[in-house]
Amino acid sequence: MNILAIGDVVGSIGCKFLRAHLPQLKKVKGVDLVIANGENSADGNGITPTSARFLFDSGVDVITAGNHTFRRKESYELFDSCETLLRPANFPSLAPGRGFCVVDMGRIQVGVLNLMGVVYMESMDSPFDVADRILAEGVPKITLVDMHAEATGEKRSLAYYLDGRVSAVFGTHTHVQTADEGILDNGTGYISDLGMTGPKRSVLGVKPELVIQKMRTKMPVRFDLADGACQMGCVLFTIDEKTGKTTAIERLLIE
Repeated sequence: MNILAIGDVVGSIGCKFLRAHLPQLKKVKGVDLVIANGENSADGNGITPTSARFLFDSGVDVITAGNHTFRRKESYELFDSCETLLRPANFPSLAPGRGFCVVDMGRIQVGVLNLMGVVYMESMDSPFDVADRILAEGVPKITLVDMHAEATGEKRSLAYYLDGRVSAVFGTHTHVQTADEGILDNGTGYISDLGMTGPKRSVLGVKPELVIQKMRTKMPVRFDLADGACQMGCVLFTIDEKTGKTTAIERLLIE
């Protein structure tokens, strides 16, 4: 089974780039399931019902999120009603939505777990403990984890902790694709960050001059999204349906 994981989709420009390239990529690579991080898919951060629907209609099967999950109040109801729109599972239980879903593909089921790191980020329940709890409740043989986190060490630690218990762990949030893709000792595929789907000439999707202004002056600055040529950072995991282990991993940067 081939599962494609796509890095943080930034704004409408990133959504449109994904729609323009995903169908062909799915065809060429024989993709069975697509997971994309959509927490920045609305212009100005967050996710809206409109941006979520755009991603689903473009061929994404499961949308994961992160620290910007609840920036837009208009999405709260959608998180409750849409089973394949996830927020990190280590959010408090009173938060809308869910952090784990199961996609029924007929011949096989695929689990997707969304977690968020706590190093250099908002205080949350331990992603290690939450992962243990959800895995103990029972998950499909093929289960993938989006670890939305700042620190590479936290992402890699979680991957080694879950090695052999999940099919793959991929990182999101930093918007910069890493070159450490591989398969861990017990068959779990891993990469520290998928990268970003959005404008290449940018700082994490934002116009560089605005980020420079913010860093130099420490004054409030409106972060407008950049435009121009885009890229889509993603990873293709090939997973054995019988064992649930990753047998191949391919890092892709679509331009």
